[in-house]
Amino acid sequence: MRSVTSGGRRFGPAPGHLFVSGYVVLLVAFGIGPALYALYLAFTTNMGYWAGIDNFTKTFADFRFLPAVGHVAAYLVLWLVSLTVLVVTLALVVHSVRNRVAGSALRFLYYIPGALAGASSVLLWLFVLDPSVSPVAWLLSAFDLQTFNQVIAPGNLPLIFTVIAFWTGAGSWIVVLYGALNTIPHEVIEAARMDGASALTTALRVQLPMLRKWIAYMLILSLAGGTQLFVEPQLVSQASFGVVGTDYSVNQLAYLYAFNQNDFNGSAALSIILLIFSVACAALFVARGRLFDVD
Repeated sequence: MRSVTSGGRRFGPAPGHLFVSGYVVLLVAFGIGPALYALYLAFTTNMGYWAGIDNFTKTFADFRFLPAVGHVAAYLVLWLVSLTVLVVTLALVVHSVRNRVAGSALRFLYYIPGALAGASSVLLWLFVLDPSVSPVAWLLSAFDLQTFNQVIAPGNLPLIFTVIAFWTGAGSWIVVLYGALNTIPHEVIEAARMDGASALTTALRVQLPMLRKWIAYMLILSLAGGTQLFVEPQLVSQASFGVVGTDYSVNQLAYLYAFNQNDFNGSAALSIILLIFSVACAALFVARGRLFDVD
């Protein structure tokens, strides 16, 4: 299609539109479309009649809802805080390594766990967390954890899920932030050093402020994944033979509504609640991180 010019302005598809067109189609088909359908289900009955906020009040009144929210909230706090502190620190450490071979080896080692993601990673960690076969049984014994059920007690799960998530996801973000650090002009770092700034001062006063947008981007995507906690508690629940319930997370509860109770409207209401929470937190990260500000 040829572009048309009028009054010095150009009309027609730009090359960038072509590049994003495939993503837009998939976003509408598998993102916006299902979200709109879930919104419709959340405000209607199973017969298609208008229900108002009845589905939301029903899920709020469910005795399983608040504990599930608390579990996910505890996990998100631990996950996002550890991600921010440890990933940024490790990225700075890798960036400070001057030896090219050593730096490349570290980045590769950090990235390896990301190749073992999803259910396979959880299954690996179930093996690690079982004191009877774990290679780190001595460490579990140091915390007086002698059996598998003691290790995966509900109170320990937010920390366990944080460790699993960090294992699978932190390496890729270290590589991303390492690349972002490489975009900082070398002259800026040299100027800070010439002014007498130590490595710590340079990291805190120069590098971290210039990583703000990348950190916000990391938190938004990690939050989106964290609110959808499902695979980890589902597999732990099956492995524990009932010690951990199948309603541990909000996503699990939505699954029970849909496929155990045949209540797709209540399940949709729970999904909309998760969506609203995720969008609100993402908006906060965008505002605080000034993600769309032009430098």
